[in-house]
Amino acid sequence: MSDNGWPADRIDTESAHSARIYDYILGGKDYYPADKEAGDAMSHEWPALPVHMRANRDFMNRAVRWLAEEAGIRQFLDIGTGIPTSPNLHEIAQSVAPESRVVYVDNDPIVLTLSQGLLASTPEGKTSYIEADFQHPEAILDSAEFRDTLDLSKPVALTVIAIVHFVLDEDDAVGIVRRLLEPLPSGSYLAMSIGTAEFAPEEVGRVAREYAARNMPMRLRTFPEAEEFFEGLELVEPGITQVHKWHPDGSDSEPIRDEDIAMYGAVARKP
Repeated sequence: MSDNGWPADRIDTESAHSARIYDYILGGKDYYPADKEAGDAMSHEWPALPVHMRANRDFMNRAVRWLAEEAGIRQFLDIGTGIPTSPNLHEIAQSVAPESRVVYVDNDPIVLTLSQGLLASTPEGKTSYIEADFQHPEAILDSAEFRDTLDLSKPVALTVIAIVHFVLDEDDAVGIVRRLLEPLPSGSYLAMSIGTAEFAPEEVGRVAREYAARNMPMRLRTFPEAEEFFEGLELVEPGITQVHKWHPDGSDSEPIRDEDIAMYGAVARKP
């Protein structure tokens, strides 16, 4: 076991990992020196990176609350969950509707080890965790946890937050998302955030090079490429926009500049 209590034989402590970099930059504690070094290097290249990452997390919180409060969704399939950070998705959904049911999916062994924080459901609801790779949707859809937690006769919200920029063209991120949406019934929703370099190309390009240098190549997308994920779906107003502009709640202590955000966000309904 590692000093953190994690299974050391399954965790590459010498290499940075995207989920742990995210945790470090957001002020978490579940990271290694390699993740801190990477996060510091990336923030040096783009000092707005912490603002960007917090805005993405806040988008997830607002989107889930909107889905629970406004759309009446009571079931969620969360892809690329990442290291637990309160409020987690189930905490947001169950604060609106205690009966909400959530399936979390990630392939990082640290997330699996820390998943107890994701499984603390209300008595009325249910949460479960699947260790699986987003790029293999059948492993998710064929799992007992998916079948036992979600009722596919009722709508489900599929949340894919800050993950597709790590899926390269040859792996067909759009096709993967469509495969995950396929079994979900009419009235289900897709909530996504999608990495882009359109607002700060030089700075975000330098961050992408730092990721690539650590064996995490990125595929940042244009607005038309972001639109491809939502073809055939009914976009919720205001459509596809930078994450800080999607249903802002006025909680930001300071105004956020567009050039400090490198993520599109949107929520859409499956007809």
